[in-house]
Amino acid sequence: MREHSSKGSNVQSTSTAPQVTPTTQRPRERKQGLRNMELGFLIFAMVIVLAALLQVQLGVTGEFDSRVLILLGAVAALMFGMHIVLRFRAPQADPFLLPIAATINGLGITMIYRLDLVNESNKHAVINSSTAQIVYTALAIAIAIAVLFLLRNHRVLQRYTYVFGFASLVLLLLPMIPGLGVSTASARVWISIAGFSFQPGEIAKIALAVFFAGYLVTARDSLSMVSRRFLGLRLPRMRDLGPILVVWAVCMAILVLQRDLGTSLLYYGLFLVMIFVATGRLSWVLIGVGLFVGGGLVLASSWGYVQRRLEAWLNPFDPALYDATGGSYQLVQGLFGLGNGGLIGTGLGLGHPYLTPVAESDFIISALGEELGMAGLFAILALYLIMVARGLRIGHTGGDDFGRLLATGLSFTLAIQVFIVVGGVTRVIPLTGLTTPFLAAGGSSLIANWIIVAILLRLSDTIRRDDAVPAIGGAA
Repeated sequence: MREHSSKGSNVQSTSTAPQVTPTTQRPRERKQGLRNMELGFLIFAMVIVLAALLQVQLGVTGEFDSRVLILLGAVAALMFGMHIVLRFRAPQADPFLLPIAATINGLGITMIYRLDLVNESNKHAVINSSTAQIVYTALAIAIAIAVLFLLRNHRVLQRYTYVFGFASLVLLLLPMIPGLGVSTASARVWISIAGFSFQPGEIAKIALAVFFAGYLVTARDSLSMVSRRFLGLRLPRMRDLGPILVVWAVCMAILVLQRDLGTSLLYYGLFLVMIFVATGRLSWVLIGVGLFVGGGLVLASSWGYVQRRLEAWLNPFDPALYDATGGSYQLVQGLFGLGNGGLIGTGLGLGHPYLTPVAESDFIISALGEELGMAGLFAILALYLIMVARGLRIGHTGGDDFGRLLATGLSFTLAIQVFIVVGGVTRVIPLTGLTTPFLAAGGSSLIANWIIVAILLRLSDTIRRDDAVPAIGGAA
């Protein structure tokens, strides 16, 4: 009996051990593996930024200044702080988004710092453009961390679909309020409160993405209905054209009232992409493109602002346009800078990007292209491509329709914005006033884009946790 009971206890002990080990250890190992991977990439990103900052100093001043380490230390502390938060609040989040955003953000600070070194008005200022960019980065990352703390599950956002829709409308109307909106030579998209300027349209794009995702989840079935087939396309019913007509009218109003071609194109492109993903109907995209092109042509023939932009795009080297106020001078200088950079660039600190007006914001792509060359510019665009691809992967693997649409919409927001900016600088499309995500100077854009990163991180963590419930040992 003793021998039998001893064997039985041995069998019991050996049979229970394998059941405990994968349940308690494998998920923990996977979480640690993701975060350790993120930490390694983040360290590598900071090394790249440090090397760029030191090369800028050597190229512009011919010597190293130890104060540059303070700049890097401030940025690195913020990035690693967010990494630590992810370890506890979103341990299964995507490990690539934070290092990529940190690299692009750091390269943007580097170029702004490089332009400060040759700008006498900023060189000795207490708070110059690069210092302000670091402050904005700190604020943006702090808000992104707050989003990770407050947003435990992305599905909560779907409950407030129409609240986000109303909020986006209010944000778009704020620059039109007398005394609050700031009118510049190019567009009316800024507001000023207590001496601080802010661009509410940057936050509005996030609110619109949430609204579109929530609305399209509920309206997808009706929008997918087919009225008839024409030239191989399945056309929607006439009564279902209301949403796209409303969005088209709002975007045309932005173009007319705020004179902001870039924002109008961004919002409209975001809606077209999301309605295509929701319904799978190419006809929606073709109808939308036709409406926007038709509206643009009408405005080009009757609205001077749009007409001047088109003329500067088509004939930038025309002496009359080149010398005109608000003409093609900035665009041509940017093209000269890109041409001067060639394949491998002049080297950081050795070019002349300061000859292009507003090189730290609107034309920072041209400034980086001149000193890093086509190869360096392609590397930056590859980072954007990987970031967008990771966002689309999050959307593709999402467990719910709202999460899939939201991740896809936010990812395409970054992709469309980069395309509009780079396309304008390189003369692929007419020049617009949008800022390059994470690169260009400005707090509004930084805050909005870091919030997008935080939401994508939260989405990826939620999706992995949901996938781990039925099969804990499954692949990530």
